[in-house]
Amino acid sequence: MPIHHLMVGTWTPPGAIFTFAFDDEKLTLELVKRTEIPKDEPISWMTFDHKKKNIYGAAMKKWNSFAVKSPTEIVHEASHSMDHDPQASLATTNTRAIFLLSAKKPPYSVYCNPFYKHAGHGAVFAVSDSGKLETNTQNYEYEPGTAIHGMVFDPTETYLYSADMYRNKIWVHKKRSPGSETDGEVELVGAVECPDPKDHPRWVAMHPTGNYLYALMESGNVLREYVIDSTTHMPVYTHHAYPLIPPGIPGADKGMYRSDVCAVTFSGGHLFASARSNSFDVQGYVTAFRLDAVGAIEKQLFLSPTPTSGGHSNAVSPSDWTDEWVAITDDQEGWLEIYRWKDEFLGRVARVRVPEPGFGMNAIWYD
Repeated sequence: MPIHHLMVGTWTPPGAIFTFAFDDEKLTLELVKRTEIPKDEPISWMTFDHKKKNIYGAAMKKWNSFAVKSPTEIVHEASHSMDHDPQASLATTNTRAIFLLSAKKPPYSVYCNPFYKHAGHGAVFAVSDSGKLETNTQNYEYEPGTAIHGMVFDPTETYLYSADMYRNKIWVHKKRSPGSETDGEVELVGAVECPDPKDHPRWVAMHPTGNYLYALMESGNVLREYVIDSTTHMPVYTHHAYPLIPPGIPGADKGMYRSDVCAVTFSGGHLFASARSNSFDVQGYVTAFRLDAVGAIEKQLFLSPTPTSGGHSNAVSPSDWTDEWVAITDDQEGWLEIYRWKDEFLGRVARVRVPEPGFGMNAIWYD
């Protein structure tokens, strides 16, 4: 089918989920539905469940979920407060629901990260038979001062890797025995310090083989490559690091740039990563890497400016059924852009602007 739908959320109220239709033959992109959701629950990061029948959202002071009956019929079903700390859900604190990861294997739990102050924990939610976010089954502690942003599972969904911006670490947890009363819950394996105290890891991605982990450093503005120890399952730094902004660019040493996300393509052959700037007058960047069959980085292919700073976003979202299409969102001006990835060249083919406050967080591909 030439029509593919994507959903995008917002950073600021009022909450809404936007559905877009991309025609891969005509190369057109249009907004087809704005779904109102609870106004105080804008979704800064969203993800699908394993069947794409539910959307889960990190929504300011809430974790929420929506039944997806069709691309244009999205129904709010649940909202849960952050219960790991009494201070977290208060309007007077800056604690924010920032990221969540849904399991693709039974029991299909959802793993959630709060951020800023009063974070320091991860939350595990069980879901109903239909996939609705149902019960907070575990609040597991990292350490005081921790602020986890991105997480990723290994391919077996046994080991969970967390990027800790504030403590400058990568944490590893293991799921407890499947089938037990604690099914879906996790226990600590260990943590590794990042190589540079100024790294501040924001995002992690893993190769489909499970051999390599890629850690994106927000403050360091580099991507670091780790190999996974087959015995301990801990990440081991390979001493291979790649720039996410041009070396020597003005402002780099004064906090002008902050790297954003990284993601592996559908085939596992390439890795994309992005960086944002802290000024609307300065562009962000997108880069791509060629990966070998086991996931080692062979080459950084380019480092190109994005149309705007990226705002809070510049999130790169490769499609999950082909390597050909990549979405990039921006909340400086509210753009969703579609790029074609062909012969290791990235070219924009369509874009649409939504001039609403905070529009343009991550895009998720529905079909």
